[in-house]
Amino acid sequence: MKPKHSWHRASGLDLPSPSQNAGASPKTLPLGLLTALVIGSMLGSGIFSLPQNSAAHSAPGAVLLAWLVTGAGMLMLTLVYQTLALRKPDLNNGIYAYTRAAAGDFIGFNAAWGYWTSAWIGNVGYLVIFFSTLGFFFPIFGNGSTGAAIGGASLMLWAIHWMILRGMRGAAKLNALATIVKVAVLLIYTVVVAYAFKRQIFVADFWGHAPLGSVYQQVKSTLLITVWVFIGIEGASVLSARARCRADIGRATVMGFISVLLLLMAVSLLSFGVLTQTQLAALRHPSMAGVLEHVVGRWGAVFINLGLLACVGGSLFAWTLLAAETLFTPARDGIMPRFLTQENPQGMPTNALWLTSGFTQLLLLFTLATSATYLTLISLATSMILVPYLFSAVYACRIAVRGEGYAAHEGARWRDMLIGGVATLYCVWLLYGAGPKYLLLSALLYAPSAFLYGWAKRERQLRLSTFEIVLLAGQFSLAALAVWLLATGTLHL
Repeated sequence: MKPKHSWHRASGLDLPSPSQNAGASPKTLPLGLLTALVIGSMLGSGIFSLPQNSAAHSAPGAVLLAWLVTGAGMLMLTLVYQTLALRKPDLNNGIYAYTRAAAGDFIGFNAAWGYWTSAWIGNVGYLVIFFSTLGFFFPIFGNGSTGAAIGGASLMLWAIHWMILRGMRGAAKLNALATIVKVAVLLIYTVVVAYAFKRQIFVADFWGHAPLGSVYQQVKSTLLITVWVFIGIEGASVLSARARCRADIGRATVMGFISVLLLLMAVSLLSFGVLTQTQLAALRHPSMAGVLEHVVGRWGAVFINLGLLACVGGSLFAWTLLAAETLFTPARDGIMPRFLTQENPQGMPTNALWLTSGFTQLLLLFTLATSATYLTLISLATSMILVPYLFSAVYACRIAVRGEGYAAHEGARWRDMLIGGVATLYCVWLLYGAGPKYLLLSALLYAPSAFLYGWAKRERQLRLSTFEIVLLAGQFSLAALAVWLLATGTLHL
């Protein structure tokens, strides 16, 4: 099908560059909307559960250390995406393109698949907590995984699908509106809780008691939670082909990261000055509601629950856009099947969106059958994205070492080598922190992607290389091990 707007020259497809007419196209996004997408994709349901999630395994001292480590590591990743956007302006949809440039077609394909899978699994988590929150007002929705909740979530999923099909700019504006609402709610919470903060409560058991384990164990146990709430920093990079100005990608990423980091630390740490670690750990989701209710009464819980509904709705828009784009760009490059390049007159990737919504619907039904919890879903979604993050950091190191794109900026090479190196070490540590359970479950989700990769290879009249066959064999072996461990009860969802 002939493209309806300009894109980059892709392997196997001769297409023009996005820079040729991006500035004037109504299908492109200015800095404000890009930044709102970054903030909107990060500020989802996770921040509303942070007080309880943080306190479940850690005391305030360990939580503070976890934020310092996670904040520093994610800052390095943020700078990696900013650097790559400037040094490699010809690469669009960075989370996939950087991995492909670093490790070849097959690994790049898997990065796209992993990111896409993370996105729609995360969306299921958002839908579950959305209707769990509605259960606060309407008990029929229970914990978000009842029949009524899954039915309502399905209707909401397809309503969002239809609205996104109407155009990128309109969907981005709706997300921006939801982002303004969620930031306002979080700022009000921060101000009220800061006013009620009591230092004696905060320091009473600063490093935790015996059941929580060592400080190191406490920090390690909160890794996936703190990383989950940061996922989305790469949102502007994923939508790079839609950016009005290339430099806006890096600006939106850095501005979004700093804004969200300050909010996350405030919400998490200030709560320890209102309730003790034990009290926070016992709160139901969304735990911000319990903290504010303790300070101001019942209306605080109502306020937070209403704010969460608005926040999750906006995040669903942002992540559905990111998920569809993650399939669309590799398909343009010939790495995914050609049917995923289909667009409607509004320039939206229709088939990629249908596939995203379809898989989300299937997992929703699975959630009904298994009553999968919100924390299980977000832990799995987080583990799926760690490998793409790692390859982005490795690629930033490689181009800095080789001096690619640094002809007039030689002094920046050493800085970027350091940034890329620290980001790489951080990602390796995250993979270690995730543990074998979620990595094995990830392998189970990566295995089906081989079908799409083989399909795309046949369309380009290419065969699998020996290297790709070896990697596929390893992938299927890990997936088979995961199936066996699940069947024997050794591994649990």
